[in-house]
Amino acid sequence: MAKSALKTATRRQAAAAPRELRSARASAAAPPLDLLIHERLRLGIVSALAANESLTFSDLKNLVDSTDGNLSVHARKLEDAGYISCTKSFAGRVPKTEYKLTTAGRRAVENYLNHMETLIQKMRNP
Repeated sequence: MAKSALKTATRRQAAAAPRELRSARASAAAPPLDLLIHERLRLGIVSALAANESLTFSDLKNLVDSTDGNLSVHARKLEDAGYISCTKSFAGRVPKTEYKLTTAGRRAVENYLNHMETLIQKMRNP
């Protein structure tokens, strides 16, 4: 059987499998990965904030080695998800942006780490 025909047959079999069976297989493998924090820069942001009570925009930018625009976009996604909080203020006349990890963000990081530990254990002890 040709490779493409084999792939098509496999897809049909998977589609024909009862939904409960497919979800049981998926849950036995590992819990779903939080793709929001799995992205490299966002994982760096939440990791840095998990290790620090709070960080300014400049400190965070230096820690994750990012540009202003890139950091802003990714931080906004995390903020919209409720994983981090952003406080803007002024130190004299200089604007200051400070980020903190929220309770939901800390829980998401813990769940992400637990997921990775589970995968590591399954790989080392098949």
